[in-house]
Amino acid sequence: MKIVNSVLSMLSPVKFVIVALSCALIFISSIVPAFAIESYQSEPTEATTQLLETQRKTDEVSRSAPPSLKEVQKKSNEGLNEVQGAADIEKMKRPENSQAATSVEDEVRNFLEKVTGNQ
Repeated sequence: MKIVNSVLSMLSPVKFVIVALSCALIFISSIVPAFAIESYQSEPTEATTQLLETQRKTDEVSRSAPPSLKEVQKKSNEGLNEVQGAADIEKMKRPENSQAATSVEDEVRNFLEKVTGNQ
């Protein structure tokens, strides 16, 4: 019985430390999202030129009569599609700019080879 009491009395400071660390962790995890407020915030007018032009073309098409097939094909051949044109075409992934990319299958195969040591 004396041994049990001595073990319990030694655990009391450990319990206090565990509770204190848990409270500190909860407190820190609750204030971390507040730091995100100071991160970069874009200007309201930043990068809206292409969007406004796309919206203008969309409004223009919606007010007019449906375009003919030849008109749609002609405008579609100028860029990504009839309305968007060539906006952000350099950011889009397509076969011409993705030759060096690896497929998911190749990435998984490489990962499994590294894990198993069969290189």
